[in-house]
Amino acid sequence: MYCSHSLYWGNVFSGMENKEKKAEEFYNSFLRYTESLFDGFTAKNELDFESIQEMVKASCEFVRQDRNHIVYAMQTAKPYKNLHVSHSVRASIVALIIGTYLKLPRHQLIDLGIAGLLCNISVLNLSGRIYTSKEGGFNLLKFGTDMEKKLLYVHPIHANRTLKALNFPLSICEAVLQHHELEDGSGFPQQLKGEAISLFGKILVVAEFYEAFSTEDIDGTKCSHSGIVQILKNGVCFDVSVIRALVNSISIYPVGIYVLLSNGKRGQVTDIDQENPRFPIVKISGKQTHDENVKTSDELFIVRPLTGEEFEAYVKELENSVKINKDRNLKPLFYSRFYQP
Repeated sequence: MYCSHSLYWGNVFSGMENKEKKAEEFYNSFLRYTESLFDGFTAKNELDFESIQEMVKASCEFVRQDRNHIVYAMQTAKPYKNLHVSHSVRASIVALIIGTYLKLPRHQLIDLGIAGLLCNISVLNLSGRIYTSKEGGFNLLKFGTDMEKKLLYVHPIHANRTLKALNFPLSICEAVLQHHELEDGSGFPQQLKGEAISLFGKILVVAEFYEAFSTEDIDGTKCSHSGIVQILKNGVCFDVSVIRALVNSISIYPVGIYVLLSNGKRGQVTDIDQENPRFPIVKISGKQTHDENVKTSDELFIVRPLTGEEFEAYVKELENSVKINKDRNLKPLFYSRFYQP
């Protein structure tokens, strides 16, 4: 009975590892594809719509089947060498996650994913720092060089014209044009408000903003928690239904993030409860049994996210503690060999 029970949980965790590996492989393949796509566009000003459509179809399917593990892959991936590529891929995937939650038809999801992938196609010649500064492009509009400000302000217009010239569907072109418009009219380039912004535009601006703030944390690493918090702080700028879709799909504490719990233990978020995304599932570090995944609640809650360095230090502390305890247990046994009555 014990063996079959262990085998069961061994298969469960093996399956989880396989899903993580598949998500990582898909994410990396999406990055490589997009880098090749952007290189081709830069060299020849060409974009193969059918090829892009097939790639985004695959992304739609992956998001539909295993959203949590693709979020985990993005959260835990090493920084990609080309920031234009990684930002575009991540923004496209986040847009698809939101669109899926909102139950958009498949053909609309594909158009949305394509728009998310290509909305920055006209700024590939700019430094990738537009995605890594604290507020991304919004910050450079205030503090960037005159050339950066000008290019950023008009890049949705240029991207729209580029895609129109290449005969992309109008729904994609419109979404690209509106991907920096905000609900209160403070966005750009048209300063549209509320209902004047298409649903695709409303989704893309949230996906873009989330991704920009998720690229940095207090230690300079990615932190999806930061992205969610900043979206909530700037809620007046975004559509409420889109914010709700993002939070309910990814959670304030997304899959893959390290956290400190109210009981002092540390762990990593492994799953989101769709019925109550405020309380994700956390894998407690230091346990080796099958019950290491705990459901957070009002009684056992997440205090704050942890940086990678904080979590690594905690794990080393646990390992040292285990080693010390083993040594203590061995010493009495060793001495007893010589001092038995």
